[in-house]
Amino acid sequence: MTKRAPLLLLFLAAQTLSAQQPKRIFIISDAEGVAGVCRQAQTDPNDADMRALLAGEVNAAVDGFLAGGADEVIVWDGHGGSASLSAVTIHPKAKLLMGGLPATMTLDRHYAAVAFVGQHSMANVRNGIMAHSYSSLGIQNMLLNGKPVGEIETRTALAGVFGTPVILLTGDQAAVDEMRAIQPATELATVKEGIGRYTCLTLSAQAARDLIRESARKAMAKIGSIRPYRIDGPVSIQIEHTTRNSLKIDAGYAAGATVIDDRTIQFAGKDFLEAWIHYCPY
Repeated sequence: MTKRAPLLLLFLAAQTLSAQQPKRIFIISDAEGVAGVCRQAQTDPNDADMRALLAGEVNAAVDGFLAGGADEVIVWDGHGGSASLSAVTIHPKAKLLMGGLPATMTLDRHYAAVAFVGQHSMANVRNGIMAHSYSSLGIQNMLLNGKPVGEIETRTALAGVFGTPVILLTGDQAAVDEMRAIQPATELATVKEGIGRYTCLTLSAQAARDLIRESARKAMAKIGSIRPYRIDGPVSIQIEHTTRNSLKIDAGYAAGATVIDDRTIQFAGKDFLEAWIHYCPY
């Protein structure tokens, strides 16, 4: 046996083990990036039209993932306090995760891949429909190592910490462009285009669902070829709150925190996960 043979056997064993692992997909849902949702009033979790549109797109993604070979699909209701989806309307073969999540967003369960459905772009993006970074009322800007970011990049980086790639994003054109800039191989589905903050050119609900279903099916084939997105350390996460907010009096005592000014605080860590955990309980 040559010296290379044991290495080859180890590689083949690892490949076999990987192939045997169940393909569990984790969907992060939101509402501002759903086709037909273009006005702030529509984002209310009690809005019946939005709930139907969101459920339709999420279920189309579940259909596509299952058709592409997924063994299990878990959907987190990520909009409006986790009160926008229902076990009554969710795909019968999916599982619904409801409520607030820990800092790791359960990504420490090591899903095969992550998908965004109904995603909007980060704050201050021109023609981003209802663009914001986590909180339109609370956060003015979010910077990662000095770079403006929002939910897309931070959550993609968090998934990367646990070796999980993002294989699909559906949403408005601005959100699609944001994802493409950091992970070009991700399957992307543009369901509407922003003309202004509350004006959009949208696909019909049926056309959006058909596009998302096919995009999710194709995305499954990319598992193993899309590398997880990683941010090298050290890492800083800076939050500038809106003018209606001031930092708490004791904000500077939080782990890894530095107060920049009355509305701005920065959290530092040796890597992305440490900086993120410092920020999340704040």
